[in-house]
Amino acid sequence: MLKGCGALLAALALATPDDVAAQGGVVDGQCRAVSAAERVTQDACQKALDLFQFMAPQLGATLTAGNAVIGEHSTLRGFGHFSIGLRANAMEAALPRVDQRTPALTGVTSSDYAVEKQWIAAPVVDAAVGLFRGFPLAGTYALGLDALVNVSYIPSVDASDLAIDVPDGSLKFGFGGRLGLLQETFVTPGISVTFLARDLPTLDVVGRVSGDNLDVRNVQVKNTAWRVVAGKNLAVLGIAVGAGQDSYDTRADAQVTINRVVPSVTSSVVAARQEVTRTNVFANLALNLPMVRIVAEVGRANGGTIDTYNTFIGQRADDARSYASLGLRVTW
Repeated sequence: MLKGCGALLAALALATPDDVAAQGGVVDGQCRAVSAAERVTQDACQKALDLFQFMAPQLGATLTAGNAVIGEHSTLRGFGHFSIGLRANAMEAALPRVDQRTPALTGVTSSDYAVEKQWIAAPVVDAAVGLFRGFPLAGTYALGLDALVNVSYIPSVDASDLAIDVPDGSLKFGFGGRLGLLQETFVTPGISVTFLARDLPTLDVVGRVSGDNLDVRNVQVKNTAWRVVAGKNLAVLGIAVGAGQDSYDTRADAQVTINRVVPSVTSSVVAARQEVTRTNVFANLALNLPMVRIVAEVGRANGGTIDTYNTFIGQRADDARSYASLGLRVTW
């Protein structure tokens, strides 16, 4: 991912009996305070989980964006035809000011985090491979089929207060398909349905705040997405609109070490997980040049209910998020 998305991951890493309610959220049962040592780490444990819940949907939205094949709305013309695109997905993320809240040492306490707006971006490569043109239907074709491939990228980061490692490599492949309901002609629009399953590369994030350490291991973001897309090319311009649904499954293992006490205290490993489904709507505008297509996309994702014990000024984890993409596409 680009530098801005590294800031989002940095916020995730630099955070950090049961069921006490606070504005919809409760203290997670994993953040216990039975022993004196557990009470020292309880607040850091809960803050780490809440920050994970707050930022996971933003990571997911940056990964998926809108159109699975940016700038296209029809299937290809069958076997032997290909389409390759390079895009940058960008979103105005809400980043909690974790440096302004030091976890308490006397048990859990609800904090209200200030939020800073910052654009984050991620590069994505996608490709479509024609498999079947479809069946002839009234001057066009229906039920064509393409295979889809998607590649996501996240680099390693090694800074003074943050380290991001990608133990299984910086690239992750996603796969899916596109079914053409109607292929575009001079008089008819193109209509298609896509399905794509994709992940972010697995991450290990190690951060420091106020002298304390937080290890977030095995960060995994898995996504399945379907879209319905309709569009038409008008001379040198092409337009497409679409809608669909995204399902995210985000997981991580977190452990905090409090160094502000002597001796230092390390928590048990806490498993964080978030499953959420969101609606996604988008529009594409393409400039069709002789050798390449330049495409701009805008969209918005919303839906799901995510409650947190700690709060975020003027924001919720399940707020709607707008995004934009810019891409280049070559088809033959």
